[in-house]
Amino acid sequence: MTESNQTSGISIGKPVEAVAIAVKKAAIRCRIVSTGQPVTFRIVRREVEGEILTIIPSKVWRYQNTHYMTGKVVSERIDVPALNLQPLGLNEMGEWYPEEEYSELDPSLYGYFESIIDFGIRKSFEMDQIIPFQDPEDFSNDPIVEASYLNECGECAEALKIMEKILTTDLRCLDAHAHLGNWEFNLTEEHFEMFIDKAKRHYEVGTRIGELSLGKDFRGVLPWRYINNRPFFRCMHGYGLSLWRLGHTQNARKVFERMLWLNPADNQGIRFLLADIDDGRTWYESN
Repeated sequence: MTESNQTSGISIGKPVEAVAIAVKKAAIRCRIVSTGQPVTFRIVRREVEGEILTIIPSKVWRYQNTHYMTGKVVSERIDVPALNLQPLGLNEMGEWYPEEEYSELDPSLYGYFESIIDFGIRKSFEMDQIIPFQDPEDFSNDPIVEASYLNECGECAEALKIMEKILTTDLRCLDAHAHLGNWEFNLTEEHFEMFIDKAKRHYEVGTRIGELSLGKDFRGVLPWRYINNRPFFRCMHGYGLSLWRLGHTQNARKVFERMLWLNPADNQGIRFLLADIDDGRTWYESN
């Protein structure tokens, strides 16, 4: 039975924006951006969790306590500020000193760190990490680790169910976005743009959610040694690699330069990726 606008908050034929929360094989669990109304959209293409879809509904109905909708997707975009998420907290962890970090530095790579060194002492921070259903008293009970193990064992559907449960509870779980991106990115070493682009969008959603905490004029450091910073850097790393692999080399370079600024210790070897880019190598030539 078709629902009225009063019941569902959705009008047939009128565009509505919905954020994808969990992308399944035959449907997407969404939330209407303007009202927060949960709805299941009965169509799937290559959307990712965290994207905003503009949909023209053709049918709206309710079965038991769930609203459903069919219709046409006219556009999709990544617009994290529009989701009105609470930024992840930043906890001040003291000062960072460049002279301590760079007591031994390869002269051939000095150029990548020169502006960082010249800027001088900065405050360091640790970003809050959200992992729904993790037992704070038992770190071995980690749903991200469980999902990763299941995926490696070929139990992909079960792994995705865990990620669905996590992101439905809190879209700010950056490690979930990073792992979903990894699974797409590593499907093949061939240049299948469909997989690489989907990976890029997973990583970008995680990156943009993390950036909510930094604001426009953030000048601090997010050291890798503080483990809660790592999911953000995994998202950024994957985002930069995806851009590079897709041929958007200068955009990838900007991401990598930003990573060096935020984590000057460069535990992920970003300086070597920048060197490869500056030498004119593609992602495929570098790997």
